[in-house]
Amino acid sequence: MKIKVLIADDNSFIREGMKIILSTYDEFEVLETVSDGKEAFDYCKHYEVDVVLLDVRMPNMNGVEATKLISEQTKAKPLILTTFDDDEYVLDAIKNGAKGYLLKNNDPERIREAIKSVYNGNNVMQDVVMDKLKSNLKENKEIEMKIDTSRFTERELDIMSFIARGFSNKEISKQLFISEGTIANYITSILGKTGLEHRTQIAIYYLTGKVN
Repeated sequence: MKIKVLIADDNSFIREGMKIILSTYDEFEVLETVSDGKEAFDYCKHYEVDVVLLDVRMPNMNGVEATKLISEQTKAKPLILTTFDDDEYVLDAIKNGAKGYLLKNNDPERIREAIKSVYNGNNVMQDVVMDKLKSNLKENKEIEMKIDTSRFTERELDIMSFIARGFSNKEISKQLFISEGTIANYITSILGKTGLEHRTQIAIYYLTGKVN
């Protein structure tokens, strides 16, 4: 069964080029290309879409707004595919339900694997984008939690907060006055409670309240 893909980008050259590239892979069926977020949302409401590739800056409705509606009201999984100029939208896109955030300058194989991964229920966050997100969060000490706090100890919540802001274990150790080994043990406990696999997923979970 092929993965049904919708492409939303206001640049006709990019969306048609992406259609041609994805159509060369047997596992994808590009259903349609649209030019803004509203068209993408409307299409997902009326047709069965597995993964929708969304640019951020589009007329009528941008990719972040469309991501929220698509993730809340349809079964399609939003994957942001955009330029680095849009990095200020990363956190909002994740909070709104984006399953991934990639840059357009990736090679086709990387985008191909990202679509497949998102389709299979995973989050895909390009390292350079995640680093930018953590850098921005590090300057913001007041981060709104989206998780069920009753599942975790106060210390675990503290550590998750620092991880979401991009702190290393060494930096967290200095902030909380506990050893790096103890922090590693707490992280192991957090991973065990959530079923997550690494600290990047912890950061996304802390910000969105969603494991996948």
